[in-house]
Amino acid sequence: MRAIDDTPLRKFERAIEAQGIIGGLRVLNGRAPHRFTGIYRYMPTILKNVQLIDAFTPELVRGDDVPLEDAYCLLLSARRQLVFGDLDNLPCAVKVASPVVSYCGTLLVRSNGEPYGSLCHFDVNRCQHAGTEIALLETVAPILMNLLEEQER
Repeated sequence: MRAIDDTPLRKFERAIEAQGIIGGLRVLNGRAPHRFTGIYRYMPTILKNVQLIDAFTPELVRGDDVPLEDAYCLLLSARRQLVFGDLDNLPCAVKVASPVVSYCGTLLVRSNGEPYGSLCHFDVNRCQHAGTEIALLETVAPILMNLLEEQER
């Protein structure tokens, strides 16, 4: 994993302190070429949207849930991370029935080691992903997971 300049991390942490999870997601979304940044939770048959940032609709903070079989996030449980700029560059043989064509995501894991869901950037248009974004998502994932688990208590 590449070293991350601590400036984006510090910016993320300040946003979390000031605005909670939604503030942190706004910082992440502001860095990414993707339109959407979200947290999704694995449920038995759906991928439940917990929080969502839409770069085009700033007031939106939650999106639609997705049938599990139609979600690239499901692939994270085996891979831990998934990045593609378009479906022609999908790093696995599995394609799902989704309008998403660009994706950058990492697995969110509970403190007991169980998969919770995903933290991801995605877009329905082709995006050139920045290689540093997956490293930042992996770095902030435990911070977000701790906050999510605190909310559940």
